[in-house]
Amino acid sequence: VFCTSTNSIFSTLLVTGIPGLEAVHIWISIPFCTMFLSTLVGNVTIFTVIWREQTLHAPMYLFLAMLAASDLGLSLSTFPTMLKIFWLDARELTFLACFTQMFFIHTFQDFESAIILAMAFDRYVAISRPLHYSSILTSNVIARIGLAIVVRTLTVQLPLPILLKRLCFCHSNVLSHSYCLHPDIIKLSCSNTRINSVFGLFVVLSTMGLDFFLILLSYVLILKTVLGTASRGGHLKALNTCISHLCAVILFFTPMICLSMFHRFGPRLPSHIYVTMANMHFLIPPVMNPIVYVVKTKQIRDKILKLCIKRGPGEF
Repeated sequence: VFCTSTNSIFSTLLVTGIPGLEAVHIWISIPFCTMFLSTLVGNVTIFTVIWREQTLHAPMYLFLAMLAASDLGLSLSTFPTMLKIFWLDARELTFLACFTQMFFIHTFQDFESAIILAMAFDRYVAISRPLHYSSILTSNVIARIGLAIVVRTLTVQLPLPILLKRLCFCHSNVLSHSYCLHPDIIKLSCSNTRINSVFGLFVVLSTMGLDFFLILLSYVLILKTVLGTASRGGHLKALNTCISHLCAVILFFTPMICLSMFHRFGPRLPSHIYVTMANMHFLIPPVMNPIVYVVKTKQIRDKILKLCIKRGPGEF
């Protein structure tokens, strides 16, 4: 029988808070709200400083501005729904709202993955070809990289909500997370989801899977270049320029890989463990990336201090 989400037996989908901790959702909302505010302030500050300061219009900082924009998009796609659950117990989402949220979450997730790869390429060029760095990574090249990221992401993500529209949902309408994710949605369908599953796996492997492999390859080449230099001080100086980026890689990919491994090969754990790990993947990088880059990047830190002093404490 042909069935679509518009004529399923359910009219809405229900997102979930943290299983087993519903009684303390109000208290849990305090750290989540703090994280959300920190994300907004940190990423808006970095994006604004790089946008306004002409001296920061270098490849490394332009990629960092893209990362901050991606982090903002990912946070705005996830945090509001979570806070509505914690504060108001508002769990219902229409199919359209859920599919739209899913599209933006996975889109910004892929953006972030691709930008982290572009930053790895930036570090490789800076270390292996320092004299030709500015001639290789010109503004035109960076604009093309940005456009390629957008085109690749939209090409693979636009079909996902379209394919979901053909499914019927009659088993259940309760999602496992506080936001809508593609693998979570298709589990609820009573239609044949083979196409959705295969295409979803293709999307993950061709974006984040490929990006992670290329990032590892970039660091193998970086290490090869660094170890080929004679000076020990040169080794440390070169590797020090990669620390902030390595933190971004670890923050973004580690929770995702661990979650995937636990789902497939690990022991069956309580559901709140999986929910917490998923939250770490989506919520921690947008909070921590600005902190890491401000702490480790003197130029960014100096420009933020300059902006604060110029405006004064009462003008923010």
